[in-house]
Amino acid sequence: MPLDETNNESYRYLRSVGNTWKFNVEDLHPKMLSRLYKRFDTFDLDSDEKMEMDEVLYWPDRMRQLVNATDEQVEKMREAVRVFFFNKGVDPVDGLTRENWVEANRVFAEAERERERRGEPSLIAMLSNAYYDVLDDDGDGTDDDDELKTKMKAFAV
Repeated sequence: MPLDETNNESYRYLRSVGNTWKFNVEDLHPKMLSRLYKRFDTFDLDSDEKMEMDEVLYWPDRMRQLVNATDEQVEKMREAVRVFFFNKGVDPVDGLTRENWVEANRVFAEAERERERRGEPSLIAMLSNAYYDVLDDDGDGTDDDDELKTKMKAFAV
């Protein structure tokens, strides 16, 4: 099923502010296409070619295993992941198919650019801040070597 404002939150947002942007796969470099599919496969834990909200909510739980995250911190991360991936196109009931992942990713990026132009909060920043708050063990606002290593493990980089 093609993505549009009836089945994708980022398209819905763009249309609500008068932005008529539409995805064209021809505008995407083949290397980027390959990278996006590789990232999808990282999130698709059961390899069924469908990313589900439960699969992406695994990542905050992984943080609990890697650092001494409190229940409150993990719940904050879970909520940030939920909002972020819902806007990325992961429907809480139907998930997001691999076939639609690249378009969903690109329309999300366009929605983020629109938010920036309009001075609205970034969903990328919201998600990043939720993770950084947990990873910044000493609370100094920077990543030291150990914190950076933990972050790399958490994101499977």
